[in-house]
This record gives sequence, C-alpha cells and structure tokens, in this order.
Amino acid sequence: MAAMEAEEIIPCGTDAGILYVVATPLGNLDDITYRAVEVLSAVDMIAAENVSRTRTLCGRYNIRTKVVSYRRENQETRTPRLLENLVSGKNIALVSDAGTPGISDPGGYLVHAAAGAQIVVRPVPGPCAVIGALSVSAMPAEKFVFLGFLPNKAARRRKVLASLKNEERTVVFFEAPHRLRPALSDLKDTLGDRRVVVAREMTKIFEEFIRGPVSSVLEFLPSGVKGELTIVVEGCRSDQRSMVAPEDVSEKVDKLLMDRDISLREVAERFSAENDITYRRAYKICLERKKFLEQTVENGD
Repeated sequence: MAAMEAEEIIPCGTDAGILYVVATPLGNLDDITYRAVEVLSAVDMIAAENVSRTRTLCGRYNIRTKVVSYRRENQETRTPRLLENLVSGKNIALVSDAGTPGISDPGGYLVHAAAGAQIVVRPVPGPCAVIGALSVSAMPAEKFVFLGFLPNKAARRRKVLASLKNEERTVVFFEAPHRLRPALSDLKDTLGDRRVVVAREMTKIFEEFIRGPVSSVLEFLPSGVKGELTIVVEGCRSDQRSMVAPEDVSEKVDKLLMDRDISLREVAERFSAENDITYRRAYKICLERKKFLEQTVENGD
C-alpha cells in the first residue's frame, strides 16, 4: 500500500503529545542513556518493533510503561491509532528492534505521519549500528554513503554495487547472514578487491570485526555466519576511478542511441552515470555523435 500522506491527517492542536524517537542498545543493555530511561518511564506508551526485546529492556530498568507492537507488517493499520493518541495529548516513545529508529526499520513511517500532522517529534540519541561500525572501521568517516540492506536478488544487488564504482566516500550497508557471502562476492566482482570491515554482533558477547581486502575476508569467513551484520567498504581511490577511453566513446554512445525508446537527455544521463563524467560533457558527446550518425545515414555511408 502507498505510504500515508500528510494531507490525510488532521493537524493537531497545541495540547497534542510528543513523539520521542528513542535509541536503544544494539545488544549490551548497559548502553542505554539516562535520558532514554527517563523518557521511556515517563511516556504514556512505547511503540516497539520488537515487543519481547523491549519488555526485556524495560524489565532491566524497572520501566512499567505500556508496550504496543509497531512493525512493518502492521504500521499502516497501527499508525492512525497512534496519531489519535498523540493528538489527544498522550506522549509516545518509538523504539526499534535495536539502535536508532528510522534507519532501515518501520520507524520512519510513523515519524513521517506525525510530522505531517504537526506533532512535535524529538530525538533521544544513542546507539546506532551505522555510526558504531564507522567509528572503528579505520576508514574515512567525514562523508559516507549508507545503503540500508542491499537488494535480495543478485542482478539488482550487482547493479546497485556497480553504481558505486567511482564513489569516493566510504560505503556502509546492512546484510543478512545468509546473503553475506554472495554480497561480498558481488562486491569483489563489481568494485574490485576493496578493503572492507564486517562488523558482527556489535556490543554483544560474540562481537567480531573482520578486516581486510574483500578477497581475504571471503577466505576467512566461516560458514554459517550468524548475527547482526554491518559492512563498511572503502571508497574508490583516485587511482581506481574508471575513465572512458577515447576509442570506446563511439561504441558506448552508439549503443545507447540505437535504443529509440529513450531520449537524448536520458542517453546523456546514463552515459554520464556509467562513465563518471559530468552531464554537460556527456550531453555534448552524445549530441555530436547523434549528428554524426544522422549525417552518415543521409549520405548513405
């Protein structure tokens, strides 16, 4: 179903409650902040992605607040009821399975709806798997790209990875244990033997960081890997950037121009993205090549 539109929600009044977006521990329950405990204890309700795990956390800190389920499977039916509670003046805390809500989990859906209804949304910062993995990766973290979970299907996954061939920023993504080896193999095939860090079970008893060129990591990786996984990949170095050889330009552009279902603008956009050149330069190349091909046809060559 389509995401809820803000226009479908009646804006709230000044007596409305507050939606707190609360970060919770990745694994070690001691990693919760004082403020998070205070907020979870004080709100009228906790909307949790994993009710069982949240109740365990609440039990540890003697938090007696009511916990309700808020998962991807029920977010569309549960959101209107939660908004009604907020509009009526109740305060609600949103928590994910672990870490900061809204990062590859259903939390963003509720935040979008609440903000659209002019309800105050406040963050309660804390643990985050993306930042945690970056902080110990020994890779540049001033700028980075986060992909969430890679696509399940191999073809789509390779396409996403291929689009990052000339990405200079550090790349971070999540992956399921049973797809880790295929994902790393595709990464090696599309991006080369980049340095990676596989962060497994961060803050938990079996916490592990596997570092090295992706080929070495694949060799070291045991079978049947389990747990929560965050992968950090080094960005493309300047000496690795792919360039379009002059002799390849004609062939590449001609193939794109032969597809009559796409416009010249679309050809230039695709050529620019695939070869890491500016759109302006790509458009000029494509336009000149198009004119040359048209003249060739007119002259009967």
